[in-house]
Amino acid sequence: MDFPSGGGRARSDSAASGASASSSSSSRMLLRQRLAQLLSRIDDMSSEDEADQEMSRTLDDAFELCSRFAPPTHTFRLHMVTWNVATAEPPDDVTSLLHLDVQPPTDIYVIGLQEVCATPVRFISDLIADDSWSHLFMDTLAPRGFVKVASVRMQGLLLLLFSKQSHLPFIRDIHSTYTRTGIFGYWGNKGAVSIRFSFYGHKVCFLNCHLAAHMSHALQRVDEFEHILETQEFDTDDARRVLDHKLVFWFGDLNFRIADHGLHFLRSSIGDGRLNLLWSKDQLLTMKKKEAFLQEFEEGPLNFKPTYKFNKNSETYDLGGKKRKPAWTDRILWRVKPKNAPSEGDDDDKVSTSTEDGLDEYPLVVTQDKYTSDMSYRVSDHKPVLATFSLELRKHFDAPLVHVSPEGVWSADRDALLNYTVREDFLSSTWDWIGLYKVGFKSSSDYETFVWVRENELPEIDEDIQISVDKDDIPLLGGQYVLGYYSTNMQSIIGLSVSFTILESKRAVMEGLMPENVNGLTK
Repeated sequence: MDFPSGGGRARSDSAASGASASSSSSSRMLLRQRLAQLLSRIDDMSSEDEADQEMSRTLDDAFELCSRFAPPTHTFRLHMVTWNVATAEPPDDVTSLLHLDVQPPTDIYVIGLQEVCATPVRFISDLIADDSWSHLFMDTLAPRGFVKVASVRMQGLLLLLFSKQSHLPFIRDIHSTYTRTGIFGYWGNKGAVSIRFSFYGHKVCFLNCHLAAHMSHALQRVDEFEHILETQEFDTDDARRVLDHKLVFWFGDLNFRIADHGLHFLRSSIGDGRLNLLWSKDQLLTMKKKEAFLQEFEEGPLNFKPTYKFNKNSETYDLGGKKRKPAWTDRILWRVKPKNAPSEGDDDDKVSTSTEDGLDEYPLVVTQDKYTSDMSYRVSDHKPVLATFSLELRKHFDAPLVHVSPEGVWSADRDALLNYTVREDFLSSTWDWIGLYKVGFKSSSDYETFVWVRENELPEIDEDIQISVDKDDIPLLGGQYVLGYYSTNMQSIIGLSVSFTILESKRAVMEGLMPENVNGLTK
């Protein structure tokens, strides 16, 4: 379903400053006061022992009080998948790939695919309607309360972002772009697609790449990645480049191979589970030692079998014909800005954290919980690679920009009313709209109907605005629904109502859409 078209509708944007972070310096001021008090008394103390004891007591007291001022941190679970699908149609079931029933539950899914079927006829049809892979993931995740927030495609490269419905108002400023590197940059069979956004105020970017193939092109792959980082730009005032973001994930079919080792040694090392013997010849690990910008990216240990190249519909490596050596072509890496080197002993649990200007009022800690492949999927000559992360962060904000709610009882027998209130100033537009979504909706465009926001003037802060919804646009059979305020400038839903019931209408009985109920009996 297409998004609402602006048509001849007037447009007037407000040049707003955006949602400001409600940061407090109370804890820092308190700490400075206690230290100043300590320094003023320390000269009067009779001994070093007394001074040490007083210092210890003062610092303990100060840090305890500081902790009361500091807002809490929250942990979110991210599940990522990268898979070169080799133009295949999707499997019937991706349940195991998505780890749908894990605890704690997932908050965000990011799925990067390479070599999605992109013949001219197929690609044009996919532009009109979502491709079969997107449909599969939406059909799987929507019933569990996940909404497709954004997607971007460049020929065979596809990147999908899904979020738990409750997080939608806090995923803002969504932008996407792409870079071609195939055939001197004129063809999109190789390159990168990316999506950036703000998650509770933290700037995040996901970069799905398909780099040059073949054993001898390791340096070209590095050059292509560097070119992508240097040239990709987003239409936003902050974090215009990929590396400007606080958190970056780099993943895809990066095509790095295992050099030097012979085929027999590779087979025996994989068969015996001695994967560590192959790491020293992995081209990406080797290149990271030489290239400073690659060293900024972290990766978990390669404790899963190489994911390329397999015979299709099997779990057997393709060792005939061209005798392609098995390799870890499919990878997931990440970078936190600024990046601290991991501490000793962090090999098992990969942890990184942001520490901007020493004391970061809004810290972000990234922990990789899982990094593996799923050998059960056989539709491609690659196996999918997945990784799960815990993102521990302090929110810049925890209230939506717009409050929206239904007014009174809704049914298709009468016109309905909704209210919305702008809570904070933002770059609003009279092209913004409010959609009516059935619970379990798949994307922002999967609405039952929509109404434009007030057209004649932009709202004041905390002004209550009421809009009528025509009864002919309300679902006859009723059900559970939510209202979502969609910002055209932020390209996201920035306000979401609680779930409410639309009653079954009398018109539904009259039109034969449901049986009539008389005295408790269905006729």
